[in-house]
Amino acid sequence: MEKVSAARVEFLREDFRRGFVRFCGFRAVEVGYGVFKSALTVTDDHKTQDNFIHAGVIATMSDHTAGYAAYTVVREDKRILTIEFKINFMRPAHGQALICRAELLSQGSRVIVAQSTVYDVRGQEEKMVSRSTITLMVIEAEKITDGSRRPSAGQAGPGQEVKAEGL
Repeated sequence: MEKVSAARVEFLREDFRRGFVRFCGFRAVEVGYGVFKSALTVTDDHKTQDNFIHAGVIATMSDHTAGYAAYTVVREDKRILTIEFKINFMRPAHGQALICRAELLSQGSRVIVAQSTVYDVRGQEEKMVSRSTITLMVIEAEKITDGSRRPSAGQAGPGQEVKAEGL
């Protein structure tokens, strides 16, 4: 079994929490070769009008965690993009936390298939609430940016403001 270097694990833990995912509150819990585990402490902001955890939160967590499971097996000059996403919801989630476990099912040089399972934490018990299959594409970093992780066109960088046209 291959290993992920300590430096790569630390990078992926930090990188996992960028942008929208930081806003959602997801955090990396475990990182290994072809596997990734994330967690969320649920707040009222994650809930629907009926007090269930929103399906969009669960789906986002599932997709993002699978993407980072894929990141553990590619070189640092590669990026991962979701190209297909299928989710089955088993039951409503309403606990105090969510845990997502993602693992790779198939690893090619250009296409990776992962599976994510999200669990609703209710006290000391975990209940499976969804299972997803995510197909991901491996691409060269320079094909989407200049290779760095800086904001793309239309996004604000540090000290910059984005002006919305027509608003």
